[in-house]
Amino acid sequence: MKKILSAFLLLCFTIAFSQEKKPMFWQDIQNFKKEDQQNPPPKDAILFLGSSSFTKWTDVADYFPTKTIINRGFGGSRLTDLNDFADDLLLPYQPKQIIIYCGENDFADNHKLKAKVVVNRFKSFYKKIRERFPNIEVDYISIKYSPSREVIWPQMKEANKKIAAFMEKEPNAEFIDVTKAMQDANGNVRKDIFVEDMLHFKPEGYQIWTKVMTPYMK
Repeated sequence: MKKILSAFLLLCFTIAFSQEKKPMFWQDIQNFKKEDQQNPPPKDAILFLGSSSFTKWTDVADYFPTKTIINRGFGGSRLTDLNDFADDLLLPYQPKQIIIYCGENDFADNHKLKAKVVVNRFKSFYKKIRERFPNIEVDYISIKYSPSREVIWPQMKEANKKIAAFMEKEPNAEFIDVTKAMQDANGNVRKDIFVEDMLHFKPEGYQIWTKVMTPYMK
């Protein structure tokens, strides 16, 4: 009986330990894998990678009815997470274009984080994309200035500037600046396009992004 009890406790410990070791967003990645098994992803689609601004864009196909989009945004993700899960996010797909929205949460997790750290995180992920897809179009959507995160706008603005300069020098790459389109006539960020958390969008916010993004989409 003692042996059975010991074996049971060991099994429980092993399960608990394995669960503890799973990285953040592991389950999101498993969900993507399951979805890809059930519905094999189409070739030559536009692959969206990034954080909750993409995750919550569940009806993105309605905004771009003539495009084939694979949305692989997972909420709360940072550029560190895109790097950690790069193989899972890139290897299953054969896109003609990748569009990234990520970086906002990196600053939100650490308000003292320097812009150059986030820029280097993006460059690392960009390099991983190019190792897999050397010639496809790769675009980066500027970090948006969410009203709830005004305290870290300065670092975000610096990161946007540096990433824009980097992308300008890269072939088949664009920096898609959505910040100006999100301003009112006085140059202030429009709060009316955000839901109550002043972080995520109402449909009006996605309509603005759609208008800005459309000319860049293949």
